[in-house]
Amino acid sequence: MSDSPHEALRADPDIGPLVAAHGELTLDPASDLFERLVVSILRQQVSMASAAATRERLFDAVTVTPAGIREADDEVLRDAGLSRQKTRYVNEVADTFLDHGYSLETFADASDEEIREALTAITGVGDWTANMQLLFAFGREDVFPVGDLGIRKGFEAVVGEGYSRAEMREYAERWSPYRSYASLYLWRASEDISESVAEVRED
Repeated sequence: MSDSPHEALRADPDIGPLVAAHGELTLDPASDLFERLVVSILRQQVSMASAAATRERLFDAVTVTPAGIREADDEVLRDAGLSRQKTRYVNEVADTFLDHGYSLETFADASDEEIREALTAITGVGDWTANMQLLFAFGREDVFPVGDLGIRKGFEAVVGEGYSRAEMREYAERWSPYRSYASLYLWRASEDISESVAEVRED
């Protein structure tokens, strides 16, 4: 295996041309797990523009910490644009973080699967949302979020159509241990989709 993700992927016939076209894309882990998880919940099943507007209103209205969310009246969250369901979800996440003291540091030595199990135990957090945290909060290098619409569209554009999700996972093994980086390039390959649809949750 090559020394770096980009060296390895440059040699791949599918991803190599995307590395050449887009340069060395990198994972940029978030500094706050709770905040990143709330943002992912806001992005579930809505357009990019809608998610961005709700995020701005929410961050203006409340302090986006576990305590800040729990101290806020549900009507404040609803006024910021959260649905009744998403209001429940962010409250559930806040309660869990307060109860367990969760942070990025909590999971520093945990495996990807251990993180996924802990997060998906929270109401409102499914596999897609957990995978987004592995990628964008923890910066884990070998995540392939096949439940994401943009990933599937990029895969179709780069590899071809007609693959089941199981077949996509099997195919993506060739990009291990850098499947997260391959995912960044697949998203770029489907930018026409990802510009209009944010993180599409299909848990």
